[in-house]
Amino acid sequence: MSKVTVYSTSWCGFCHQLKSWLSQQNVEYEEIDVEQNQKAGREVVEATKQMGVPVTKIDDTYIVGFDRPKLEEALKSAKLIK
Repeated sequence: MSKVTVYSTSWCGFCHQLKSWLSQQNVEYEEIDVEQNQKAGREVVEATKQMGVPVTKIDDTYIVGFDRPKLEEALKSAKLIK
């Protein structure tokens, strides 16, 4: 089973939009607040070479921002949506 992780903050509007969209797609995800978990935040910055949220990790693929076309493609590849 593919795993989806959303790295976000409590104040990020795009983070809220992304999580709402994932819920509408019936995609289960783990949420990590990078303000509360700074180690995870550093790991995401190291992996993506960018500072910013949201970041969605689908299996081993990172998608920075709420990039719906890239998210749909990655979720389809992971067989999480049709």
